[in-house]
Amino acid sequence: MIKNFIDKLLGKKPAASSKTTGAAKKNKFGKRAEVTAEAHGIDPKLVDERAINVVSTLQAAGFEAYIVGGAVRDLLVGLRPKDFDVATNATPEQVKGLFRRAFIIGRRFRIVHVVYGRGREHEVIEVSTFRAHMDNAAAEQVAGNERTSKSELANMKHAVDASGRVLRDNVWGPQDEDAARRDFTINAMYYDPKSQIVVDYHGGIADSQKRVIRMIGDPATRYREDPVRIIRAVRFAAKLGALGFKIEPKTAAPLVNSQKLLADVPQSRLFDEMLKLLQTGHSIATIEQLKTLGMATGIYPLLDVVVERAEQPFVRAALQDTDRRVGEGKPVAPSFLLACVLWADVREGWAKRQNQRQPSFSALQDAIEDVFNARIGDVSGRGKLAGDMRETWLMQPRFEKRTGSTPYSLIDQPRFRAAFDFMRLRADTGEIDEALAEWWQEFSVGDDSQRQDLLDQAREEQGQRQRVRVVRQPAVPKSDQAARVPLTETGAAPRPQPAEETVAGEGAPTDGAPRKRRRRRKPGAGRTDAPSTPDQGA
Repeated sequence: MIKNFIDKLLGKKPAASSKTTGAAKKNKFGKRAEVTAEAHGIDPKLVDERAINVVSTLQAAGFEAYIVGGAVRDLLVGLRPKDFDVATNATPEQVKGLFRRAFIIGRRFRIVHVVYGRGREHEVIEVSTFRAHMDNAAAEQVAGNERTSKSELANMKHAVDASGRVLRDNVWGPQDEDAARRDFTINAMYYDPKSQIVVDYHGGIADSQKRVIRMIGDPATRYREDPVRIIRAVRFAAKLGALGFKIEPKTAAPLVNSQKLLADVPQSRLFDEMLKLLQTGHSIATIEQLKTLGMATGIYPLLDVVVERAEQPFVRAALQDTDRRVGEGKPVAPSFLLACVLWADVREGWAKRQNQRQPSFSALQDAIEDVFNARIGDVSGRGKLAGDMRETWLMQPRFEKRTGSTPYSLIDQPRFRAAFDFMRLRADTGEIDEALAEWWQEFSVGDDSQRQDLLDQAREEQGQRQRVRVVRQPAVPKSDQAARVPLTETGAAPRPQPAEETVAGEGAPTDGAPRKRRRRRKPGAGRTDAPSTPDQGA
């Protein structure tokens, strides 16, 4: 007691007892709290039956299993989750053995996809094994990244690169350690749909009630472990912002300075994370968050372009349309949104080549290739995404031809609906005549008789345009006009011939001989792939 009194006077801290040390060690990974249904208020009707089935199957086999992550967060605030993840103490191999359609995926984090249904209606429940909270300072270290050090990483379970970024994290552990290695407190809760208990180690329920997005542990360290957490913080702030959620100041403070860490993340992963930002139904809010946080540039080059062009009417309409479709539960394709964002580049390159007298169709193809090389590169620009974007662009000039068999062959194309929606947005923003979009809308849903009427209408409109096409004569000074107009026998000027039936400036005869009638071919006439006005693709 006297020693403690002297230590207190000298400002020394008392030595921790073994009991205190044990308690500190016990609470290192958070204190387990079990919250009942009466306290958390989750509506069990919002829980997906297939997620319940996965949890029940694992529990029946003797394993621990819970719905985890963002699904629990959404349930707590009354939202119906779009995706459900499950966490368990079963290994990936044990999980796979319990389900007929289950697949182990991933290297960095090995997880299992349990698949229900087929085709577009299928659903994937992602099942992960509880992971141990490892000290990254003790992890195996490689000099390169996932690609350059692939052979070294093959047999490693826990590895980091020179910057401390985790490249492998496949060491299994207890639930409390699994919770500690998750990113934000609101994503680190576990829900048992059978008992309806929520297990919370880091105050996630309290943060959900306070509408706070808070990192578990030191934010700068956690961003260094996995820089993609920077993007996730922005995504959650955008998604939950409408509900009043904000990033905690300590969590937000290192975001800008940590952006440089993204340079070490594989481009393919950044590309996928960019698409998540834009396709989760909150793309407009995401762009506003990036600007508010001072992160409008620097995350990913193509995302920089989206943010820069977000106020352009055509791109804005595409972003709003994407958010609307996600909100209505309709599918969205990344190829469509990116095609809208990069359309201005394609149009500019297409017009430039046509001005250099390159044939229209090959000019469009070359412009598209230039855009892929400059904006997308090899990440996803040469696969299905690129193919879908290319078809959407190449079909635009074909909408101008509405005669013969072209309309029928166009609507039979697999990408017709996407190309039409793209053209519809162009019409909505004033780039092309809205009547053209209306014509194709009616043609695409009409029966044979209605389609024939529409074709007749288009043919008549084309004929009218040809009849009123005028080839103007060169301007003649007024002092010369009298000399250029011969008089009739009565002294009156003759009635002029129809302008489209004369060729101006061809040395019209003055000796009374009948004028030679000839039509001048309008440059570009007959091309079916050339835009009819400068706004339509040029």
